[in-house]
Amino acid sequence: MQFDDVILGRRSIRGYKPDPVPKALVEEILTLAMRAPSSMNTQPWSFYIISGEPLDRIRAGNTERNLAGIPHSREFRIGQPFDGKHRERQVGVAKQLFSAMGIAREDKEARQDWVLRGFRQFDAPVCVIVTYDRALADSDDTAFDCGAVTTALVNAAWSRGLGAVINSQGIMQSPVVREHAGIADDQVIMKAIALGWPDDTFPANEVVSERKSVEEAAVFVGFDE
Repeated sequence: MQFDDVILGRRSIRGYKPDPVPKALVEEILTLAMRAPSSMNTQPWSFYIISGEPLDRIRAGNTERNLAGIPHSREFRIGQPFDGKHRERQVGVAKQLFSAMGIAREDKEARQDWVLRGFRQFDAPVCVIVTYDRALADSDDTAFDCGAVTTALVNAAWSRGLGAVINSQGIMQSPVVREHAGIADDQVIMKAIALGWPDDTFPANEVVSERKSVEEAAVFVGFDE
């Protein structure tokens, strides 16, 4: 695939085929992704790639604890709820997804099922947990660098025919993730990436989220018209 095809064609995939993803293919994708830039080449990231029974145990534990009302234990900073235009965009993409899935506003059961899919990592055959070195936790560059490698990862996956969605729902209960993924104590859990072969029959996979224009996002200084 050409670079433009990857960037313009990639979508967040929330429905997957059950087909396994070869370990060699994941290694290939990670090799590409880790060419992402990092501050002074610190490369603060690590990846825990989970599939099979360990992933099933994480799905079950994450879901059960959340349904039981156990407070979330996400390790990376969360910040304040979105407001203003950012909240509008969050609501906007939710409306797109619910419309595609035929989920009505008053359909509490269907909305709950949608939430549970997130807790289960969208039933993807692979979950990639992105962590960073605890020694670099106070560095602002660390989060920036991990974001860069995560973006590179989902784009590399798309170029190889795989879909992905970056999420936090699947790591809401970090003790469960740590136990079944064997995450080292010197690592902080940052994000999760559901990964697998896209299910073309899943309606939400056709959703293309709206983007603001370059005119809205960019300020050009010192350029001739």
